[in-house]
Order: sequence, then structure tokens, then C-alpha cells
Amino acid sequence: MITTALRSLWDEPRAADPPGAAWRDRVLVGAVMVVALLEGIFREDVAWRPVVTVVALALAPVLLWRRTHPLVCVAVGFGTGTALAVAGQLAGLPGVGLHTTSFILVLVYALVRWGSGRQIVTGLAGVLVAAGVSIATDDTDAAELLGGIAVLVAAAAGGAAFRYRAESWRRALDQIRNQERVGLARELHDSVAHHVSAIAVQAQTGRTMARKRPEAALEALAVIEGEASRTLAEMRAMVRVLRDGAPAEYGPRPGVADLVSLARRDPGPVVDVELSGDLAGLRPQVDAAVYRIAQESLTNALRHARNASRVEIRVAERAGRLRLRVSDDGRTDATRPATHGFGLLGMTERVQLLGGTLHAGPAPEGGWAVDAELPTETSR
Repeated sequence: MITTALRSLWDEPRAADPPGAAWRDRVLVGAVMVVALLEGIFREDVAWRPVVTVVALALAPVLLWRRTHPLVCVAVGFGTGTALAVAGQLAGLPGVGLHTTSFILVLVYALVRWGSGRQIVTGLAGVLVAAGVSIATDDTDAAELLGGIAVLVAAAAGGAAFRYRAESWRRALDQIRNQERVGLARELHDSVAHHVSAIAVQAQTGRTMARKRPEAALEALAVIEGEASRTLAEMRAMVRVLRDGAPAEYGPRPGVADLVSLARRDPGPVVDVELSGDLAGLRPQVDAAVYRIAQESLTNALRHARNASRVEIRVAERAGRLRLRVSDDGRTDATRPATHGFGLLGMTERVQLLGGTLHAGPAPEGGWAVDAELPTETSR
């Protein structure tokens, strides 16, 4: 278990998109340099006053690169501190340095927050070595020792906590984006496939009627032109949404009330729509899902039902449940799996996400039927 955790930490990639130095970082560096200069001038018990003051002033700009180069900054900061501690010990002057140089603890936070797993392990190992040298060369009591260790642990823990929170937020955003893209793909399939199926039906009708009734062929071409224009407009709208940085124009989403627009008496199967029950005030998700399921079921009927003369769409609401049935009287291959294609898969996903059920398959009386049941209220 420990080995797995260490391997996972070692393989951890760097945090995504570390920001560069901002104006706040320059203000921080300026404040640290002012405090270090004042301490070097006015503090009475400073050993090697000019040297340690210059070192503190020279280390301050390291803060500007702590996010983009965390391991290098930790090596420079703690390496310099360790060198001063060893030099002071050799000269018989323990505790060499300014209190202001404690700002290098920020580098520990930055290392854990922004570094890769290899950088974190390597950097923290170097920090532990530097802390050990500082303890060995400084006259500190147990309370100061425990306090210093607690501050180091707190800095590292703070970096880990903020890293985890940022990663969780990023994953949540990625999940939302993926869900939006799946929804857009489903909308694209449902809407465009319906129009394309209508175009195919009209094209077949026009070809059949061209010799007998040329005017019927012209009518079919007019319908094809209209369906093609609507398909192109919907595809362009979807592309605008999917393209980064492009403005999207959102129209009202079709719902149960728009099902009557699917009814048709044109050459081809007659589509009959019947709505019953209290269908006003449905949840937007349910309202849109019923329309898309009915539209996709109608598209499948027009595409796959052979010799169908009638397609019925029935929507009824009773006792907090909304029932949708789309059936045709065509000859359908009973061996065709009900989960074939993205259309039925998308319908099933829609219904399951809303807490409903869906069944699609050959009807006992003949033809193909899609039955869906959805709750009209949110389950608690």
C-alpha cells in the first residue's frame, strides 16, 4: 500500500497551467526586501550584518519564479540557508541569518502546490536535509524545534490541500464540459437525423411520383429544400457552440407542445399525434426529453419500418408519471436488436438520467413500438 502510494506520488504530473509572476508577487518581493533591509540595519544581534542582509535581498526575487520553477527555487532558497548555517558554525557563530529569510517557507508551499511528483519528493528531501543541518548547527530548545517542524509541515500541507482542491475543481469542470458535449452530440443526432430522414423519404416519394405526377415531384423537392435548410441551420448552430470562443445563439428548446409539428399527412406514412393529461408545467428536462425521444422514434420508424402506413405518437400524464408511446404498423425485422445505433442509445441515456424507463422492440400487434415512462416531479 505504501509502495503504491509512493509510486503514485512519484508519477504525479505537474499542476496544470502554473501562473507566472503577477503584480502581487512583485509587491510581495518588494515588501520582503524592505523588511530585510530594515532588519539588517536596526536589529542589534545580527552576525555578519552586511553579508546576511545582501543574501536576504538577493534571495527575495526567487519568489517570482516559485510557481513555474518550484524545485529550483527550493534548492536555491534552502541551499543558501544551509550554506550560511554551516559557515556560521565553522566560524563559531550559530544562528547566522535574518529572521526575514523565513519567507523561504513559501517555497515549500509552492513546491507541493505546483511541482510534479518527482520534484516534490526531491525538494522535500532537500528541505529535510537543510532542516537537519539547521538543527545541528543552531542552539534551539525542544519547543522551537517542534515549532519549526510544525511550520514546515503546515506549509507542505497547505500546498497539498490547495492542489487537491484545484484538481477537484478542474475535474468537475471537465466532467461538466463532457456532459455538455454529450448533450450537444445527442441534440445534433436527434434533430439532424430527423430532418435527413425526412429528406430521404421525400426523395423516394418524388422519384416514385415523378413519372405519374410531375407536380408531386416538385412538391417533394420543395419539402427537401426546406428540410435541408433547417438541417444546415441547426448544424451551424451546433458548430458555433462547439467552437471555442465563438458566440452561440440559443433558441427555445422544443417540448411536448411542439410534438404536433411532427404530425404529417404528406406522401408516406401518416403521423398522428395525441396528447392527453396535464402536460403544462413539466420540468424543462422532461419536456425536452419527451420531444427528442418522440422525434428519434419517428425518425427510426420512417427509416426502418417497411411498408408502414401509419405512425402514432401518444403522450399521456397520469399520477405524476408521463408515458410516451411511438408505434408504427410496418413490417419490422424482429431480430434487429433494440439497442442498435446511437439513436436508441441516446434515448435510453436520456430516460435513465431522468429516473425513467424505456423499452423498444417489436409490438405484439405488429410493427415497432417505443415505450417510455418518466417522472414528472423530481424524486426526493
